[in-house]
Parts: sequence; C-alpha cells; structure tokens
Amino acid sequence: MEVFVIRHGQSANNALEDVGLRTHDPLLTETGEKQAAIVGPFVAAGGHLSLAERQNGRPCIDQLYCSPMIRTLQTAQPIGQALGVAPEVWIDIHEQGGLFLDHGEEGGIESFPGQNRSQILAQFPNYILPDEIGEDGWWNKGYEEVHLCHGRAIKVAQTLLQRAAEDRRIGLVAHGGFMDALLKALGHHLPGDGRHYHHNNTSISRVDLEPGGKVGFKYMNRVHHLPDELIT
Repeated sequence: MEVFVIRHGQSANNALEDVGLRTHDPLLTETGEKQAAIVGPFVAAGGHLSLAERQNGRPCIDQLYCSPMIRTLQTAQPIGQALGVAPEVWIDIHEQGGLFLDHGEEGGIESFPGQNRSQILAQFPNYILPDEIGEDGWWNKGYEEVHLCHGRAIKVAQTLLQRAAEDRRIGLVAHGGFMDALLKALGHHLPGDGRHYHHNNTSISRVDLEPGGKVGFKYMNRVHHLPDELIT
C-alpha cells in the first residue's frame, strides 16, 4: 500500500499573528483555497508519483480520506473532484486538541461539538461519512491532550498497517500536528524523542507499507506543486 498524506490548505488560524484570535474550526483563507485548487489537479495528474508509476495504468489515488474539520473537508474537495473520487471522512485523522478555544487562566478551555451530519452533507453532498457522525456534531470529548493524540495516531497507523497487503494508493488529507504524530507512529518514534516532522500547507508526504510491518518513508513535505508565493 502507498499512503500519501496531504496537509490542508492555509486556514484562517494559520494566517493569524495573534493566536488569541483563533477560531475553533477555521475555514481556508483565500491563499488556502488557491493551494487546494492547485494540489487537486497535481495529484490527479500523478505529480506525487514517479514517471513509471504514472504510466502503469493504475489510479493515481484509489481512496481519499479527510478529517471532519472544515479546512480538511474544503481541501479534499478539489482533490476528489480532480480524481473523480468521493472523499471519505475519517474522524481519527483530525488535529490534536479537537475543537476548542483556550480562554486563558480565567476562562479555561471551551470545547465545541463540530459540524453535524446534515451540516457537512449540505456543503459536501458526495462525501462518505461514518455512522458515528450524527446530528449532535462529530466531537464530544473536550480538549484532547497530546498523549491522547499520540494514541489515536498509533491506532490509525495500526489500521493502515493491517491493510498493507492491499495494492492501493491511499490519500489522507489531514493536519500538521496529527501528520507529525502519524509519521512517528509508523516509524515507532512515539511518545517522542525531540524530532518534529514539519509540513507546509498542501504538502505531500509518502509512506509505503508492506506486509510484515515494513515501512518505507519515500519523501516528506513536498511542495513543488506550489509557486513560491503560495508556500506557507
């Protein structure tokens, strides 16, 4: 199995100079929308593959997943359209923390439920949603500590490794913090040793999985589909 992990486009929170102004589930900025519009056709044309892989007649991506956060839903849309693949929402690849705002020592941390099933499908009618997303929103766990995110990344890594024998190309549209944790989980580098895997917006990282647990890190944080002025 070949796994291509794509970070979402620039979000409103990514563009903030004052993190005190962040929102709990930000939309893409105009720059983020441009990045997503570029990465979609790039992937559909096989830009994430070698020349030989582009010419072997296989789909460039067989299955496309994204987290239920708005910025990944938005980023997956042009990718799915370019590929002709319906994005599938995978709750466990959301960003660390969940949906929250930190109001400081006086206000504490406020958690939010996120979009519900009807709200997501109203904006993205062809997306495939898991049964766990109902009408009460997809998030109800409060603030997620880092160690819980690491546990979730290990769970996702195990799920992917269990599917390693499948001759498929999987795309995951996810988040910088979670992508760092997932790559560490696949490389058995959790709970952590000081390293950090940085990802720019709409960057692509590739990991090849083989039966027996062999993991090949092919490349990381590729952004050569973007012009310099859109690298964030």
